[in-house]
Amino acid sequence: MSLTKAERTVILSMWDKISTQAEAIGTQALERLFASYPQTKTYFPHFDLHPGSAHLRMHGAKVVAALGEAVKSIDNIGGALAKLSELHAYILRVDPVNFKLLSHCLLVTVASHFPADFTADAHTAWDKFLTIVSAVLTEKYR
Repeated sequence: MSLTKAERTVILSMWDKISTQAEAIGTQALERLFASYPQTKTYFPHFDLHPGSAHLRMHGAKVVAALGEAVKSIDNIGGALAKLSELHAYILRVDPVNFKLLSHCLLVTVASHFPADFTADAHTAWDKFLTIVSAVLTEKYR
């Protein structure tokens, strides 16, 4: 699966807005993840998982920063996220289904932050992009 030129344009243009709210978007996506899929909390036993906690803000910013790396390397997402994939597969041993769950939460969060920009085409592009990111992060599991 690859992104079309139009989808790349949508991702890159929205990224400029998303990156200015990285911590808030990442934090809210994690809060959605933990509220909707409480089983994902098991990977964060040392975190304060209360809404708005310093741990959630810090990790949320990291999640969105990783997305930023994927956006910057939109033609080589696999290369951009290879080390992150290895970390999650071999060291953290995260169940790969969680990447899809987080992707959905990110999609909803981005849509709620930018409703005017989140057209049907933007939704399609971001859904496809996050599907690619999820697939790349699960590559080391195969």
